[in-house]
Amino acid sequence: MTIVEKYVSGLKKAYLDNNAKQAWAHFERIKHGAKKEDIGKIKEEYPSVPDSFLGLLEYVDGTYWREYQGEEVAFYFLGSDVDEYEYPYYLFSSEEVLKNKELSVAGMLSDYIGWLEESGVAADNKITNNAATAEWLCFSNCMNNGGTSQLFVDFTPSASGKVGQVIRFLHDPDEFKVIADSFDDYLEMLIDNGYAFINEDTVFDLDVSIDG
Repeated sequence: MTIVEKYVSGLKKAYLDNNAKQAWAHFERIKHGAKKEDIGKIKEEYPSVPDSFLGLLEYVDGTYWREYQGEEVAFYFLGSDVDEYEYPYYLFSSEEVLKNKELSVAGMLSDYIGWLEESGVAADNKITNNAATAEWLCFSNCMNNGGTSQLFVDFTPSASGKVGQVIRFLHDPDEFKVIADSFDDYLEMLIDNGYAFINEDTVFDLDVSIDG
């Protein structure tokens, strides 16, 4: 079983264990994976993109207000270390990943580095302090449509970091933090924490978004 198969199998069980069998069944019925040509475009833009990330897209081509069969779907699919791992995130589609290539990571990181220097707060030493050369793949928005948190794969770490590490951005107070050394490790982290982002409260929110 691949890490993607293991992750999806466990995620399904988490939904079923939280009385969301109908929501999962509906999701599985209407979703589809990314097209081969779109996967190819991502590989062209990000040659070091993790196979496990592409594997998720091959399973489902995004869960962030993504249209499937004429229906707009918002489905919690990922998590992070926020709120004891209970804060849910969406997966971007292949189209959104490519569109987010234009996201000004350099601007975000530059502003953050400036704030760190002014405040005296220590930075995560695994993250580069050269904003101009930073290359990150933004793959996820949080349940607050990205206003609170976003997730990135980092291809230009500092000397202390690792290519492909996963960075979590958290707003107010702003923070960039490496939460896993690789995308595989990131998925394992969510598995090991029991898919805590799928719980009674988040499943209720999901049902509301589907019904609405």
